[in-house]
Amino acid sequence: MAAGRKFGLEHIADFDNFAVKKMQKKIETREDLSFLVRTFYSKVRKDALLGPIFNRIITDWETHLELLTDFWETNLFFERKYFGNPLHTHVEVDKKMNHSINELHFGTWLNLWFQTIEENFEGDVAEIAKNRARSMGTFIHLNIFNARKKDLKDGQ
Repeated sequence: MAAGRKFGLEHIADFDNFAVKKMQKKIETREDLSFLVRTFYSKVRKDALLGPIFNRIITDWETHLELLTDFWETNLFFERKYFGNPLHTHVEVDKKMNHSINELHFGTWLNLWFQTIEENFEGDVAEIAKNRARSMGTFIHLNIFNARKKDLKDGQ
């Protein structure tokens, strides 16, 4: 950005491209994580593919959003707040959805997660949040399919 200038802390003007870019914040606090989780799940709830699943399964959104903030605080800041079992939870959701969850659901979830982070945050923790989500999504997806095989084998 050869001819760009900073204006305060909020924006960078790129006079070469006549563009204004909002500077992103780093993920540093629980409040940042809560904002990320709440913004992300507001998108999920409205999504044509994911919304019907999440809105059917989750009956207390406020409790769920706090639980997910705990989850991400544990995973990104190593503050042990989350004590649940996301693998078991997602297997149970897949059962309730008649084993219909597939790679499209995980891809859509991941795209919305990346989009929300990229719209609001930057920095190392933001990149780690994207990478951890990708890894967890893959692991949970594989776990769901292994559980389906086990259920078939056990006659369920």
